[in-house]
Amino acid sequence: MAKNKILLTLLVVLTALPLWAQKDQLNPVYTGVTSLTIAPDARAGSLGDVGVATEPDANSQYWNPAKYPFNIARAGVSMSYTPWLRQIVSDIDLVNLAGFYRIGNYSAVSASLTYFSLGEVFVENEMTIKPYEMAFDVAYSRMLSETFSAAIAMRYIRSDLQYNYQEDMSAGNAFAADIALYYNKYLLAGNRECLLGLGLNISNIGTKISYDGGATQNFIPTNLRLGASFLMPIDDYNTLSFSLDLNKLMVPTRPSYSQYIKEMEKNPEYIPVDGTDFSGYQSWLDESGYNDVSSISGIFKSFADAPGGAVEELREIYGGIGIEYCYNQQFSVRAGYHYEDKYKGNRSYATLGAGFRMSVFSLDAAYLISTAQSNPLDQTLRFSLSFDLDGLKDLFRR
Repeated sequence: MAKNKILLTLLVVLTALPLWAQKDQLNPVYTGVTSLTIAPDARAGSLGDVGVATEPDANSQYWNPAKYPFNIARAGVSMSYTPWLRQIVSDIDLVNLAGFYRIGNYSAVSASLTYFSLGEVFVENEMTIKPYEMAFDVAYSRMLSETFSAAIAMRYIRSDLQYNYQEDMSAGNAFAADIALYYNKYLLAGNRECLLGLGLNISNIGTKISYDGGATQNFIPTNLRLGASFLMPIDDYNTLSFSLDLNKLMVPTRPSYSQYIKEMEKNPEYIPVDGTDFSGYQSWLDESGYNDVSSISGIFKSFADAPGGAVEELREIYGGIGIEYCYNQQFSVRAGYHYEDKYKGNRSYATLGAGFRMSVFSLDAAYLISTAQSNPLDQTLRFSLSFDLDGLKDLFRR
């Protein structure tokens, strides 16, 4: 039993990225189902994981479903594939399917399915398990004016680490909602008509998730995303766009391990542990009331609860910038940079990518180069293939 719980912990830590060995310095915001924070599509992935205010496409469901009513196409679908830890293993990956349909001229419905496979894991008694995480969501979006739209999405989340044969372990389930806003307007800059985009998406507002029948509740990654984009035509065939996203996980920050050690040292009977006192820290964390905070209370608490005060709160803001050059609305070259503070996860990396678009389909690719010590997506290619259903209809009519 103890061996299996250790393996479960390793699986969760593997997807969460931070290392427990650095508790005295590293204090990231911990959540369950961290696959929900992985950018699923290659276009946004090549722009430094930026997408809340970029031009609408079939993959807007993850970034900002409020963009769909402004999509030129009537309907579209997309499939994206992202390898994970490809330099180490070959069977961990994330697959995303997304699609939308515009209703009339002012609204749209959309949906997506994300599946994150953790590959095959060998456990005791020569057993093999195949843990996974998945999320399915649907959204409705509507234009409220010629320049402004809003959307709401509902999501079902399941995290199955395949410990169902144990009495005290089970798959985790959660429900969540997104609220999204989008604004775009053409502006004159000199003699050029430029497009300004602004976006907001509060995602994964919902229940907590548990792997032990409710005894321990984990927060899901509720996230506040704000962004802006600016598209500028160079001439009749060439355009250049700049984009920026900022994120804040609206999840309470755990009391740090260094806080635990300081509290323990106040007790004259405390005996220092040679290494990391993981079990002692967990017990102290339960007594602190952190695990009893509800998901809604945690949203408000997350803005002023970091042990390091305002400085640490600012460190919890992460984001990316991206630049995209497009020729004749067919060929695109992209680059970006994503930054996260080294004490809050250290997921900092540069991205490159390209895209090719025809009337029927578009193909996008992204490549990630980690600038931090390690990243599961370092030197990884990911792809997205999208179809314009209007273009397909016209093709079959010929």
